[in-house]
Amino acid sequence: MREFGTDQEILQTASNWLQQQHEVLLVTVLKTWGSSPRPPGSMMILRSGSVYGSVSGGCVEEDLLDRYQSQQLGEQFPLRIDYGVNRDDAHRFGLPCGGRLELLIERLYDHSQLQKLLDMLQQQQLVARQIDLQNGQVSLGPADVEPAFVYTNIYVRKVFGPQWTMLLIGAGHLSQYVSRMALMLDYRVLVCDPREEYTREWSVPGTELISMMPDDAVYAHAQQPRSVVVALTHDPKLDDMALLDALASPAFYIGAIGSQRNCDARRQRLLQLGVTARQLQRLHAPVGLPIGSHTPPEIAVSILAEVTRERNMAVSTKTLSISAV
Repeated sequence: MREFGTDQEILQTASNWLQQQHEVLLVTVLKTWGSSPRPPGSMMILRSGSVYGSVSGGCVEEDLLDRYQSQQLGEQFPLRIDYGVNRDDAHRFGLPCGGRLELLIERLYDHSQLQKLLDMLQQQQLVARQIDLQNGQVSLGPADVEPAFVYTNIYVRKVFGPQWTMLLIGAGHLSQYVSRMALMLDYRVLVCDPREEYTREWSVPGTELISMMPDDAVYAHAQQPRSVVVALTHDPKLDDMALLDALASPAFYIGAIGSQRNCDARRQRLLQLGVTARQLQRLHAPVGLPIGSHTPPEIAVSILAEVTRERNMAVSTKTLSISAV
């Protein structure tokens, strides 16, 4: 069965397969033309009888598995192949008309190196994995966030790890849904709440729970352009404290929950506390897209939808401070 999976889930599955003595191939999208469903850097793994991840959303996965099992891929890796070069192939492989994919296929040998990569990701590190296309040698090293994927005729480099940080103020019921969805979108999620009655009940694996005051949390964890700060406590003493510092920070998205009336009152309080009118324009309040949401899961969807929209717009217009790896 084909699943999409996050990068870390794909790598962990590859590690499990190697430990089970399977031969494992890693397939990465190098380049796309036209309206290809999956972007460069997307990955899948395969072994005899199984595929995990996706490079097309269509029939390419099944064709690769068939070619592998019938030994049509050969023994020389890394290997670069094209799919959808003409209209007939594009239709056959489920690609949009004119779509084309260039893929890199590697055979994974070194389980210790793969485990090292997983250990670094577990420690919330950003890691660049680079493969030399001439000899297939793979190296790991520290990385900055952008560009997340580089393909040249000499090497391919992909950055793994939590490239964006989301700081949630409040460990309540809504924060549990928001944090779970943010983890699936590959955010590093920190949840700040100094109230013991809330932190005592927090149980979302993969998140980092901190009990410092909200303004201290913003100062410590939201001082770079790839930060998201969302205030979700409904308590002005906590939310306003976080927003006051967040609006003066380089965080690219700042939001707060509440009714329109409460958010208008919050804006007046922040102005009185010294926030400038220009800074206040950055505040998304009420937070989230207006999709008619009522339940905590629906509200979480609206929040992550708005954050995703703003993030993609920021990247496409290059309004973030981006440094090359």
